[in-house]
Amino acid sequence: MSELLQQTESYLKQKIYPQANQIDECSKALNQAFKELGELGVLGLRIPQGWGGRQLDAETFFKFQELIARYSGALAFLQTQHQSVAGMLIQSSNTQLQADYLPRISHGIAKIGVGFSHLRRLGNPSIIAIPRPGGYQLNGFVPWITGWGIFEEFVVAAILPDGQSVWGLVPFCEQKIGESTIALSPPLSLCGMTSTNTVTATFTQWFLPAEKVVSIHPVGWIQDNDQAKVLQASFLVLGCARAGLDIVETAFQKTKFYVIQDAFNSLNQELNQCRSQIFSAQNHPQTLNTSQKYKLRAWAIELAVRCAHAAITVSSGAANLNSNSAQRIYREALVFTVSGQTTELMKATLEKIKHCRVL
Repeated sequence: MSELLQQTESYLKQKIYPQANQIDECSKALNQAFKELGELGVLGLRIPQGWGGRQLDAETFFKFQELIARYSGALAFLQTQHQSVAGMLIQSSNTQLQADYLPRISHGIAKIGVGFSHLRRLGNPSIIAIPRPGGYQLNGFVPWITGWGIFEEFVVAAILPDGQSVWGLVPFCEQKIGESTIALSPPLSLCGMTSTNTVTATFTQWFLPAEKVVSIHPVGWIQDNDQAKVLQASFLVLGCARAGLDIVETAFQKTKFYVIQDAFNSLNQELNQCRSQIFSAQNHPQTLNTSQKYKLRAWAIELAVRCAHAAITVSSGAANLNSNSAQRIYREALVFTVSGQTTELMKATLEKIKHCRVL
């Protein structure tokens, strides 16, 4: 394990895990944890060193994501939104935007979320962009933006008249300038990770200046990108599975019930196999086709739910308390099941669930 991962795990064990349940429920606690990650300089790990980042290789970055999810799903989910913005800016042709933001992202000085999941939905676009002199006018609805009260801006994606999508930075707060508005809902009532303050946004005649445009992507880009990166969200799921097994292992150490040890050994062996195959597929992307990659991610999802269920089981009646760690991890497994879900992933997940029945 690299020195950065060792330092990160030490911090997570000492500072984050003892208050993971509070971080899951309280946005102030989550904000403080996010701030501390910024102080560690780990919020822009893929950013080139010339822009003030760590310039981590892909494998180390994914191990970092797995670590965060093991100790706090809410913190993992929040920071991955921010890290994804860094990736967008790295690929951007807007050099001024890169210069303005990339040096400030790693330390959380610039705090940025995302709002683009609606592009995966079928039917008419929920938000459109109309070209105007010097930029674009945005009108419509964004159904899912994480990090209100923590992030100061977010990257919104809107559909252009020709079907392409424009992605740009907008304020993450209520705004009204004449007839132009950004209206935000109250935080949505979620079963898990409520501290992430997920809201909706309605844009009315909002002007996105060209200098705030991150990128313009062709028709169907989001679907192609989802397929190319199908395994990347798996590392958060693997971390969640490990969190469940941590509770199972601790329960055995306390009770010495060998039925618990047997369950841990079986699930741990399967998790190691799943993890090894996912890392191998990510490091050698040409060895598997897209369908096989979806099956791997579905395996990780279904396994994380089983590991969380095992944590619930060994925690007995206490697991019914919202404040119980097993209950939190079970809810995190639910969130990670549907995060970034596509039709293909839904199908693969249902197939995995269906074929796990015992006759």
